[in-house]
Amino acid sequence: MGRREYDIAFVGLRPGIHEYEYVIDDKFFEAYQQQDFRRCGSVVRLTLDKKSGFMLLKFEIGGKVEVTCDRCGSSTLPLNLWDEFNIVVKLVEDPDVMNEQEEDPDLYYISRGESHLHIADWIYEFINLSIPMQRMCNEEEMGGPNCNKEVLEMLNKSKPTEPEAEDAPSANPIWKGLEKFKDLGN
Repeated sequence: MGRREYDIAFVGLRPGIHEYEYVIDDKFFEAYQQQDFRRCGSVVRLTLDKKSGFMLLKFEIGGKVEVTCDRCGSSTLPLNLWDEFNIVVKLVEDPDVMNEQEEDPDLYYISRGESHLHIADWIYEFINLSIPMQRMCNEEEMGGPNCNKEVLEMLNKSKPTEPEAEDAPSANPIWKGLEKFKDLGN
């Protein structure tokens, strides 16, 4: 990718904690495939703890993105990002073999001859992992300024009202006898 601002020259660093901060916007994601969010305004704080033979990396993801709402289809649903991710980077002789065999996704190997640590791919991955799978406003915000009110009205019309007697679970013989288990958990 050739984006040197996301390379950390760790060889010259003294052992101990080093802190970095990256401001991430939509331009960062141009090097990757198209995203299912817009208007990224994220701040990534990286704490690198350099030890002898390995490094502990802690990524703190914060900020906002705009997504399409799964409920009403509005394309202007703002979501707050907040998450933390930890990676252990070990210096070894044969990192390709070690990375293939490693099952822990939080452990990564690099060559002892390496001098830079490229973190852009981790930032990309961690921002994407910080976005919830289900993208909807909470119940208190539903119908607010970011919602598509026409779609919400249609959804409300399609909600079933009072179940008719023949549709009630007790009217169906398959459910007969299950009522006695209803209050056992209390």
